[in-house]
Amino acid sequence: MAYHKPIETPFTRKTKVLEKLFASGIRTEKALQALGMEQILAIKEITVPDMAVILELQKNAKSHTLFSYLGGDENEPASQDE
Repeated sequence: MAYHKPIETPFTRKTKVLEKLFASGIRTEKALQALGMEQILAIKEITVPDMAVILELQKNAKSHTLFSYLGGDENEPASQDE
């Protein structure tokens, strides 16, 4: 029986990136926002697709839509009462 690599879903990719961030000591939105390219490149086993997820995490944390982004609803408008 041949081994088939599981299909990676967008949520799985986001979760793996979050695990890498947590392992690197990035545990708050403030720390996430403070990440620059140099710090991102220093994260162990970081890939180009991971970097794209980090940039999306930063963008969505800043616009207060992080939970929607993680849940897959990337089209939810930001709250107007900010």
